[in-house]
Amino acid sequence: MTDIARRPAGELEAAVLAALWAAHTPLTPPQVQQSLGGTLARTTVATILARLYDKGTVVRSRSGRAYAYTPAVEDEAALAARRMHSELEKGDDRNGVLARFVSRLSPDDERVLRLLLAQADASRTPAATTASTRKGSPEPRRPR
Repeated sequence: MTDIARRPAGELEAAVLAALWAAHTPLTPPQVQQSLGGTLARTTVATILARLYDKGTVVRSRSGRAYAYTPAVEDEAALAARRMHSELEKGDDRNGVLARFVSRLSPDDERVLRLLLAQADASRTPAATTASTRKGSPEPRRPR
């Protein structure tokens, strides 16, 4: 056994994403490794980037013989929102999931959510809002 403790799940992915966000330019695995202080093996960084790519969290483009990676989301808030949407799409009972989510919000979070929903509602076109309300169904899903 080694004395090195395993990091919590997602910690390395978060560190790699933080490095990509800070760079403001596509990075190759060796560049990411260097920006993280060089403590991780190049293969570890490459594996993390490949997993993030498979999840759709980063995009990649050719840079010589390697790939250069860029975040697919602009910040941690966008990443969390993407994960929430992903979890919501996995289940069959969207209403149940949303109801349980809302029932566990703090009063402050509930107030913020109400404000955000009102703002989103006000920004929608009247025709789309009226059509979805008349049908009694939720508004159509927007393409990603």
